[in-house]
Amino acid sequence: MSDEQLTERRIAGEQVWRGSFLDVRRDTIVQPDGHQATREYIVHPGAVMVVPVLDDGRLVLERQYRYPLGRVLLEFPAGKLDPGETVKRCAQRELAEETGYRAAEWARACVLHNACAYSDEAIEIWFARGLRPGARQLDAGELIDLCLVSEAELDALARRGELTDAKTLIGLQWLQKWRAGLWSLDWVAES
Repeated sequence: MSDEQLTERRIAGEQVWRGSFLDVRRDTIVQPDGHQATREYIVHPGAVMVVPVLDDGRLVLERQYRYPLGRVLLEFPAGKLDPGETVKRCAQRELAEETGYRAAEWARACVLHNACAYSDEAIEIWFARGLRPGARQLDAGELIDLCLVSEAELDALARRGELTDAKTLIGLQWLQKWRAGLWSLDWVAES
């Protein structure tokens, strides 16, 4: 089938709710076969995630309480785009704010659509190396515990089902493929 044979067309829509972060929409669509249906979804500003690699090979991760799940998760540093901000600038800002590290080199890996059935959120995954420590600048109420973890330790957590954050799992996959020489990263100096 071609994309055209699968593409749904919006015929009406409404904003159901708007908060300080999320924008919930409900659209009426028509499918290529003429069937009408309703689609509810969240409009998201976009986000970045950074895989920070220390000179000794260890990774900088964060432990953070995630309210919807009612538990602490282990994750790579990440955050949403501010209006008008470039994705690379967001990656640099989030790494510095949440971890205190600044990177000498950056490489873009990919885009992840982590909840495509109900959100348009796109998370760009970036790698950072040549890390220099500095002061963190956490937002008010942002409580983050930093962890330095080896690739093997992170892989073991994933294997045991203890690493459940989708973006962090994809970051680990990219890391392993890059280190194995199977996937490439194009590194550029911080600007």
